Amino acid sequence: MKRLLYLFLALAAVMAWLDWQNRPIQHAPGVLVPSAPQQQAVAAAEPFVLNGYQITRRAAFSLHARVLSRENYYLGAEADLSPMDLALGWRPMSDQAVLDRIEISQSGRWYFTRYELPAPLPDAAIIRNSSNMHMLPANDWAADKLGDIREGDLVFLRGFLVDVDHPSGFRWRTSLRRDDTGNGSCEIFYVEYVEIEPR
Repeated sequence: MKRLLYLFLALAAVMAWLDWQNRPIQHAPGVLVPSAPQQQAVAAAEPFVLNGYQITRRAAFSLHARVLSRENYYLGAEADLSPMDLALGWRPMSDQAVLDRIEISQSGRWYFTRYELPAPLPDAAIIRNSSNMHMLPANDWAADKLGDIREGDLVFLRGFLVDVDHPSGFRWRTSLRRDDTGNGSCEIFYVEYVEIEPR
């Protein structure tokens, strides 16, 4: 019986430590990321294959952003390529004073916001200054770095927005706009470089 108790206490301690290690990063009020994402169309390029999927580059893409939320995925065709989504914010959506009034969640590859009226920002401003992005790590290094990201982190990411096809008929299309909503409004981000600002 004592062994079970000790095992339970050890497991509880490990879980508490992991929870503490992954706690959200807190910031003082103020805009932390003053710039919007940078995007540049690329000339037609030959698709390449990643994990059996055909990847087509649509635009070079980079951004500084605050991580508003992170959701890991393990099931479904998309999880083979994209093990996580990051909800990212910039400009007013990087300001703690604004974010303290918005409830942010992710589920089923979607990003949701809720708030009490009066709204901290007009809906159009929330949409233009944040997005749910599907992360496709380009290599093991990028995958490891993405795995280190916590809610609240300030990050710089660089790579390409891409479309995805599979011989089975599976198709996944990236958004190329920051002002769209609904199905197809998420960016599919092939990430080649990750930088996390010191916490």
